[in-house]
Amino acid sequence: MTQPPTGWGTEPGAGDGEAAPVCPRHPDRVSYIRCQRCRRPVCPECQRTAAVGVQCVDCLREQAKGERRQVTVMGGRLGADTPYLTITIIVVCVLVWIGEQLSPWVFQEVAFAPALGMREPWRLLTSAFAHSPHQIMHIGFNMLALWMVGGYLERMLGWARYLAVYLVCALAGSVSWLLVQPVDPGDPGSWAPIVGASGAVFGLFGAVVVLHRHLGRETSGMIGIIAINAVIGFVVPQVAWEAHLGGLVVGALIALGLTASAKQRRPVLAWATIALVLVVVLALWAGKYLLAS
Repeated sequence: MTQPPTGWGTEPGAGDGEAAPVCPRHPDRVSYIRCQRCRRPVCPECQRTAAVGVQCVDCLREQAKGERRQVTVMGGRLGADTPYLTITIIVVCVLVWIGEQLSPWVFQEVAFAPALGMREPWRLLTSAFAHSPHQIMHIGFNMLALWMVGGYLERMLGWARYLAVYLVCALAGSVSWLLVQPVDPGDPGSWAPIVGASGAVFGLFGAVVVLHRHLGRETSGMIGIIAINAVIGFVVPQVAWEAHLGGLVVGALIALGLTASAKQRRPVLAWATIALVLVVVLALWAGKYLLAS
């Protein structure tokens, strides 16, 4: 025969003993199981398995508050090993390209043309998720590069910073190309469309170089890839090398801010850098149209 631990009683009205212990969160529920940390009764709904016994949800919440947030090597929030965001971007680009095969309307609605950039500014970004419907190598190369570099950066930066870098670089690529194009709707050249994730991808290239130098890692391979693609941009016709250059520069600039943030352990500095670069890019976009008006 065994005796119940001290503090355990009998059911109310069951005899002369004390009232049975009840869960603090659910007073209508009797529980003879106690939390290993606070020793309060805990009902099955409030129990969480611990290394030894169980803990209540209140103790687990307090414990989580005291734990340091896990971060990446660059100070971003640590996420899953699988680069889900990069995969999502690739899937979106592929779906848009399939849509372009089914209907020319898709290309017409997402492509960016200088004549449309003021009244339909969202095209600056939507064009980065579309590719030439007649050149499978266009989307093939960009998605391959995005998978190789994007997934790596996503794990290094955390998904939130990575997404911000990607979108700002995509925007910068479109704006950089816009700066050297006519914007007068009466000029046929202002209706020339541009599509592709190249600006964003080159931005990731630039970010990798800067981050690798900060971390003391090898950069020659990435510099070689950038050089080869830069040559291709000048040799192959109808390649918007201006978008490549703009994305590359902006990606490198943002990465400089990220390295400074990591050194000083000030996460706000990373976001301040991204916001500042975004403001400059938008100012260049607006300035182009204001000067042309």
